[in-house]
Amino acid sequence: MPFAGLVSFCACRIYTSMSSSTQDLIPQLQLGNTFGALFIGVIFAAILFGLSNIQALFYFQTHRGTGISFYKLAVAWLWTLDSLHLFLIVHCVYYYLVAHYADVSVLTEIVWSFKLQIVINVIVIYGVHLLYFHRIWIVGKGRSRVLPIVVGVIVTLGSGVAVALIWAIYQCHVFSDLIKIEWATFMSLSTVAFVDFVIASSLCYLLATSRTGFASTDSMITKLMAYIINTGCLTSVCSLTIIITCAVMPHNFIFLGIDFLIAKLYVNSFLALLNARCYLQPAGETNHPSEVHMLHGTYRPELNVMASQDEELQRSRINMFKHTGDDVMHLTRSATPHRLIEVTVETNSFSSV
Repeated sequence: MPFAGLVSFCACRIYTSMSSSTQDLIPQLQLGNTFGALFIGVIFAAILFGLSNIQALFYFQTHRGTGISFYKLAVAWLWTLDSLHLFLIVHCVYYYLVAHYADVSVLTEIVWSFKLQIVINVIVIYGVHLLYFHRIWIVGKGRSRVLPIVVGVIVTLGSGVAVALIWAIYQCHVFSDLIKIEWATFMSLSTVAFVDFVIASSLCYLLATSRTGFASTDSMITKLMAYIINTGCLTSVCSLTIIITCAVMPHNFIFLGIDFLIAKLYVNSFLALLNARCYLQPAGETNHPSEVHMLHGTYRPELNVMASQDEELQRSRINMFKHTGDDVMHLTRSATPHRLIEVTVETNSFSSV
């Protein structure tokens, strides 16, 4: 009986000593601004993932009768990468805060899922950039190819910078090594912000120079320009915030927690632009194809020719909206009373890309 009591006493002392050493260790780790910041980043990333789910579902519901298209495949591809990215960052935080809680030898090392989520980040960001470039190429068809080519070169060079970041991150084995590759972080995020600016500026320029003279279409173009500017600013501000926090606070993980969000912002911004047509479409918009209606059964050949010429003029001015596979937005404009006709013009919506 005394021996059993001695064993129990020793076990109690060992457990107390381990608990005391663990408690002494936790304050030294400063979990609040390191792994705590990663945990908060995962929470906000999960919220943004929920928003992307809603937007993807909305897109597929509003396009369910159009069959398989390039942009449906692009949405499915982005959603898959977005899901994989969330899985990786959740695994990363679980690995550090649950599976290896207070294990200093593990907490200082970089887990594989952390490195792989950066690769997924890069793929998502430059994938969205390529989708925007594809749209610029289509929109610029029939015009000067200088602007699309310039944008394509910039996007391609930006992807080269991203490859350098991936190479640098796989040279790191502990978190302290991240300080040594700050140059790669700053260069890649600055490039991303610059590419965002170039793409947003190019799209706004193409839209601004393609006004049709129809009040409804011009209003739609203005709203789309506002969408493009706002989403471009949102992703650029996120990139610049990561740069600033990394430069000011390189010894904590706040900038990494913000980095968890950037891929989600790109996916949501692109899906928001795809769904913009449905958000901005007027309630009373007609859904009839382009045609010329004669009123009161009156046929006047000279007015019919004038209406056809006017329609052709408007079609040529809004040719930038035409693209195979796009959904169609129909805008109706009544001609002046003295023509006694109604001209209905069919246009493609830029936002349905």
